[in-house]
Amino acid sequence: MNVKMVTILGAVLGSMLISAGSAAASERFSDLQHSKWAEDSINYMAKRGTVAGYGNGKFMPEKQVTRAQAVTFMVRELYPQELQSGAGASNYSDVPATHPFYREIAIAAKHGLASGFPDGTFHPDTAMSRAETAAFLTRAYSLVTGNQSVNLKDTKDHWAAEPILIMSSNGLIGGYTDGSYRPNQSVTRAEFSVFMTRVIRFERESAVQAHDWDKLISYMTVSEQVGQMLMPDIRQWNGQVTTTVNEGIKSSIHDQDLGGLILFDKNIVDARQVTTLTHNLQLEAGDIPLFLGIDQEGGVVKRIPGGTNLPGQMALGASGDTALAEAAGKLTGEELKALGLQVNFAPVLDINSNPDNPIIGMRSFSSDADLVSRLGTATIKGLRQSGVIAAVKHFPGHGDTTVDSHLGMPVLNHNRERLDAVELKPFRAAIENGVEMIMTAHIAFPAIDDEHVTSLKDGSSVPIPATLSKKVLTGLLREELGYKGIIISDAFTMNAIAEHFGENKAVERAVSAGVDIILMPQDPAAAHQTLVNAVKNGTIPTETIHNSVKKILELKSEYGLFDRSESLTHKLNTLNSVIGNKEHRAVEQQIAEEAVTVLASRDGALPDQIHQGDRVVIVAAEQEQAKQLEKQLIQAQGNLSLKTNISVFGPGKTTEALKAVNQADYVILANYQFRNVASQFGWSEVQTLINEINKSNKRYTLLSLGNPYEMIFLQNVQSGLAVYGKQEPNTAAGIKVLLGQLKAGGVLPVTTAQSLVSVK
Repeated sequence: MNVKMVTILGAVLGSMLISAGSAAASERFSDLQHSKWAEDSINYMAKRGTVAGYGNGKFMPEKQVTRAQAVTFMVRELYPQELQSGAGASNYSDVPATHPFYREIAIAAKHGLASGFPDGTFHPDTAMSRAETAAFLTRAYSLVTGNQSVNLKDTKDHWAAEPILIMSSNGLIGGYTDGSYRPNQSVTRAEFSVFMTRVIRFERESAVQAHDWDKLISYMTVSEQVGQMLMPDIRQWNGQVTTTVNEGIKSSIHDQDLGGLILFDKNIVDARQVTTLTHNLQLEAGDIPLFLGIDQEGGVVKRIPGGTNLPGQMALGASGDTALAEAAGKLTGEELKALGLQVNFAPVLDINSNPDNPIIGMRSFSSDADLVSRLGTATIKGLRQSGVIAAVKHFPGHGDTTVDSHLGMPVLNHNRERLDAVELKPFRAAIENGVEMIMTAHIAFPAIDDEHVTSLKDGSSVPIPATLSKKVLTGLLREELGYKGIIISDAFTMNAIAEHFGENKAVERAVSAGVDIILMPQDPAAAHQTLVNAVKNGTIPTETIHNSVKKILELKSEYGLFDRSESLTHKLNTLNSVIGNKEHRAVEQQIAEEAVTVLASRDGALPDQIHQGDRVVIVAAEQEQAKQLEKQLIQAQGNLSLKTNISVFGPGKTTEALKAVNQADYVILANYQFRNVASQFGWSEVQTLINEINKSNKRYTLLSLGNPYEMIFLQNVQSGLAVYGKQEPNTAAGIKVLLGQLKAGGVLPVTTAQSLVSVK
């Protein structure tokens, strides 16, 4: 190839490299069929925006690399920001300002990446040799001699002997089968891509081994950095639930360089399947592992298949037992870790002081800030002991709201004194005890930030929620409370964010406010591009991204995510000894039994008891629930020779339920109120049944399976129990109390004074 041809080739490549950074992620090359050995490296460097093709899907892998092109690759890799600034001037006599790589060569000279010749020339269009490649790369990356023994027969007296030794002793270059290196042989575009890829991956791995996160970040592209700050869900792809690593997940992980994923029940079939899924997700992630998170609060919010669900946070609140809370956190963490999950979006630190709260309720420990603080910190401690990260929620507090932020924008109008005394107290305690991840609330707190913006939904003036508020996240949480860990948003699919702000603007604003990880963006690709653009145009400072990514990498390292030596076979073989094991089930049962609380009693101590030979009618709003209680009653009855029947009550069904009740000696009236405003619940049907049972002077118990607020809304309840959940451990414990096999020792963890809420 003559000099003119090389110059033309350089010009083409130079003009094309200008757009390489933006086009690289989508560029696919069609001419690599004879260079399969280099395909991974070529695609890797193209995605980084370092190399690019010639258009029409052509990379021309066998073309020689010139000195100018090689310098350009390194400058684009190491100093992209200087290229954007347009700085640099070349003093080489054969590199005029019109040369396509003039700026790149000038920047390389400035940083000592490549030197010219004694006569003041650079020879920009001369083909690179293998020797020069070694020299350029060792100089660019400050490599030192490694510990691999290498003996190349044709490099000992070569001018590039030292850089060749450095590269080869680190396994970055190799010789030929005859023991030669052939230092003067020219290098192709494919070969140079392979050499650069090896060096970059080597340097990244060295940074990981040294826990030098600043160094690793310096080798991460902007795309990779902001990708660490995204944690989408993967519930469906092409209309099908996602239970394996499909092409959609692969594309998302690679195209957006994702740092984490959240799993839901749709992703879970059984323990072996989810363990296989998480293992394969990590294999897909490359050299930086994923945060894999899940909502395993216990009780009503559960995900573990066949695992120990636990009776829920309010059951722990009724027990008041911090040792049990710690044990609950520990066993939950052990099961999550066995499944390949490292982040648990729990415990809930919201103080459910408002019975009309439609979304928190029994997900909270209590309406008492001190009790929430004690049990919350104990649960965090247990999760940490098992090697799982607690992501506490929802800062600054979602307990005293009457709007579900999944559906709308809650506003908490308390003054700052009240927030300090109640809502913020558990979060202060968690921070003092070293919590490492805090989830934000999509709730407005005017006492902290009273900014309003125009809603995209209806043009109204809406307040800024905590998730988007710099005053809340940076001013209050970071600066005032001294929190140093990771801030993760609540889901961006929730209406409080999605309807009013527009996702792209909301993503940008959240990161500017202090959010380190965006959870569940509606459009992960758009969110990713939004952040890339914001960094490149200076809307979000590079330092902001670096600070977030460094915290993420540090926490991944602290929890052992970079150690991926455990085989899938070993993981699967250990599942049965962890998931739902005997010790875990014992803790589950103990919590449920300690939680059972007397709501009402004729003698002030015990609910009405079931007697020998009783005809027991179980009345519930759902037939399945009634059957569960009936089954548990029959199994636990011992020698009582009970007769049982079930009935369902509710709108249009209460008359039939009353007929069944009239045939009973004892009635279990099971009530479940959750995920709705308590004062708007259908209490009239429950009250009608209670009135009729009282009138007939039958023994009975109102069994509260959900939020335990019945005594606010019902009158003349003579016998009542709260078990804080309708799952089997909770209801089994309640049945034991009714049979006289267990004493109800729980203490109601929420205030049920009539003044708390106006009955509607």
